Formats: sequence, structure tokens, C-alpha cells
Amino acid sequence: MAEPDFLGRGLAFPIRPSHLGGLQVASGAEKVRQSIWLILSTAPGERMMRPDFGCAVYDLLFHPNTPATRGLAAVKVREALVRWEPRIDVVDVVAETAPGRRNQLLIRIDYRLRQNNANDNLVFPFFLDEGAGAETSNG
Repeated sequence: MAEPDFLGRGLAFPIRPSHLGGLQVASGAEKVRQSIWLILSTAPGERMMRPDFGCAVYDLLFHPNTPATRGLAAVKVREALVRWEPRIDVVDVVAETAPGRRNQLLIRIDYRLRQNNANDNLVFPFFLDEGAGAETSNG
């Protein structure tokens, strides 16, 4: 059965060659997943022709790993996905400290594809560059 046009088809992200020598393509739910990853991997201001595109989670780069920072990270990810990915409904976004790595947040995004109501999730690693004396990740 062919993938619905609603979810799209295009170059895979990251761009890489296919086994036939052309460029790999992605479609359907995988294309949506790659688009989410692209949104979260882009800081606002990186794209010259669309400077507002991306996720403002990068504003938190030098913040300490605190419950407030983790909450802000979840809010910024949700806002970016609601704005830039119309093919999904964001169900939940939770940011947690990676086990044993206080400078890494694991941001879990639960979402539903609008085309067929299929649930999916993605975990996006985000690295904080916190200074000495910052609160540990137990909070």
C-alpha cells in the first residue's frame, strides 16, 4: 500500500547517498520523524531565509540542570513542534536528566500523526554546558 501524500516524501535527513548512488529519500511516518529531528536540531537564527525557524531550547544551553530548566526545555520543544510540524499533535513532552550525565537532558516527545492517529515518540538528547557548582540532577 502506498504511503499517504499527507505525510510527505522528500530527501532524507541527514542528506546522504543511497546504495544506487543518488540521494536517500524518506516518506510517511519516517519523514515526519526526520522533520521533527530537524526542527529540534535547528536554533532560531540559523537559517538566513527563515530566521524564526527552529527550537528555542538552545537558549538554555548555559543554564544549570534544574527542574526549572527541564520544564523550560519541555515548553520550548512543545512550542516549536506545534508551530512548525502541522502533521502531528503533540501529546506530551518531558525533559529528564540522562542517567549519570548531569549535563545531558533527554527530551521525550510523544506525538500522534494526524493522518491516521498513530502514536509515536522520539527522544532528543540536549546537552547543557553548565558551570561548576550547578545543582545536581536529583531535583
